Amino acid sequence: MNGPALQGVPEGVRRVADYESHARAVLTPEAWAYFSAQAGDGSTARANAVAWDQWAVVPRVLHGVRQVDLATTLPGCALPWPVLVAPMALQRLAHPDGEVATALAASALGAGFVLGSQSSVAIETVAAAYGPSSPGRGPLWFQLYLLPDRGATLALVRRAEAAGCQALVLTVDAGVRAARPLRLPADVSAVNLPPAPVAPQSLETLLAQAATWDDVAWLRSQTRLPVLLKGVLHPEDAREALRHGVAGVIVSNHGGRVLDGALATAQALPAIADAVGGALPLLVDGGIARGTDVLKALALGARAVLVGRPVLWGLATAGPAGSAHVLRLLRDELELAMAQCGAASPDRLRTGLLQRAVGRHQ
Repeated sequence: MNGPALQGVPEGVRRVADYESHARAVLTPEAWAYFSAQAGDGSTARANAVAWDQWAVVPRVLHGVRQVDLATTLPGCALPWPVLVAPMALQRLAHPDGEVATALAASALGAGFVLGSQSSVAIETVAAAYGPSSPGRGPLWFQLYLLPDRGATLALVRRAEAAGCQALVLTVDAGVRAARPLRLPADVSAVNLPPAPVAPQSLETLLAQAATWDDVAWLRSQTRLPVLLKGVLHPEDAREALRHGVAGVIVSNHGGRVLDGALATAQALPAIADAVGGALPLLVDGGIARGTDVLKALALGARAVLVGRPVLWGLATAGPAGSAHVLRLLRDELELAMAQCGAASPDRLRTGLLQRAVGRHQ
């Protein structure tokens, strides 16, 4: 990416990982603490990144690849290349334009965009910025938490449908989690949600409100949109998702923000891929910061990946140009890695391309 699109990108940024230190320097201490927060002592968040590095690529040669086509398909849509921006809350803490800026970056780069329930910009405003569906644009999805009031949940679903969102991403791994105190500026809030309870809720109350498989069935019955489940780590839960007719599963541990000690996603993905046997599209997130990480995820059975914090670090550093630059770096790295491995398209990537690299560290 050259010219005006790089305006504001710091000199010397050559890798996605370079953005983190720049973001920390410009974010307020409160915003940095919120975005970088991890459960417990952060062992799962660290494991997410290290686990990708523990797979080594064994490239194939002399395959006569003349062109690399990154396109793939997801429930209800085509995707120009297998990356979506993960749902992230309150992005106006990182940049005044918040989710609008990130959506513009994703749309311009052909990445998918998953708008978080806790967005600091209205669903309709983000959808308008993302633009109408076109062959070069990735899908716009909406992340959903099941609210205690089904009427409020259904109102969000109807807004997402009317705004042109193409799927619902039901997050199922955070129904019971520790509170994360955050003092928000007066002009930043989760504008799409009803006001949160002022007093902390008891564990018993949270457990009573937590979603079940019956809620998944109810949601599917209420919408014409495909429903994907985000937050699956156990193969049996993936099989249950298949039995319940969901459109896809996102292998995720919430970026290590919910349960410390949870399995890293790169470790969970192969068993889940074996469990569903190709009958259900799989996506994965967690620790992905290089094009080779994307390649490894695809070789392990994912149809696409979601990238979160790196895109946010780009946003904080240089606005939409920074987020776009992060995505462009990933796309270029993925394309080059596939060419070097003799793979002309994502469906040519198989687990035989990878080998466990025990003892390797970043």
